[in-house]
Amino acid sequence: MDAIETLMGEHRVIEQVCDALVGFAEELRRKGTTDKEELGRFVTFLREFADGCHHGKEEDILFRTMTEHGFPSNGGPIAVMLHEHDQGRALIRAMAGKAAQDAPWSAADLQEVEAAAHGYSGLLHAHIHKEDAILYPMAEQHLPPAVMAEVGEACERFEAERTGAGAHERYHALAEELIRRHAGSIHPGAQPSPPRFGCAG
Repeated sequence: MDAIETLMGEHRVIEQVCDALVGFAEELRRKGTTDKEELGRFVTFLREFADGCHHGKEEDILFRTMTEHGFPSNGGPIAVMLHEHDQGRALIRAMAGKAAQDAPWSAADLQEVEAAAHGYSGLLHAHIHKEDAILYPMAEQHLPPAVMAEVGEACERFEAERTGAGAHERYHALAEELIRRHAGSIHPGAQPSPPRFGCAG
């Protein structure tokens, strides 16, 4: 596995699901309707794939390898990326709380869902740009090819041992479903194309 190519492919999927999430949340607020099940599906994808699979490989493998080869962990790009991962987790928790809420959503709840969706999407789009444009090129430029090959092998083991058999196919299907279902709600300029799903390698 080419770890950087795989991670960047996953970025494209995450970006499209984030755009679909914003379209979904804006439509809910306009219509004043509650759809906890659909929000729960977005939360599942973001928590289990974007954070568990994608960020897991970054934090446990790529970032750790970079720090072992001299990159600072308490400052610089890696520290920023880790902080933003934590910010994203807080926004996922906020959306998960709304998805699990017993009572129908009020107008205030709908505004909170929309704010969390916009916050998460904006955070992830900016975060992904920094990784694609700065952090990943730094890794490729400064880590020896043999080390990058080890990172790719470690990512494959991560997926086999921690993500689990069949999980990639489920996430792929869920991403395509969410993107397709909310294509009409996505703002112009963010219209989805078929996602490139990289987690399976």
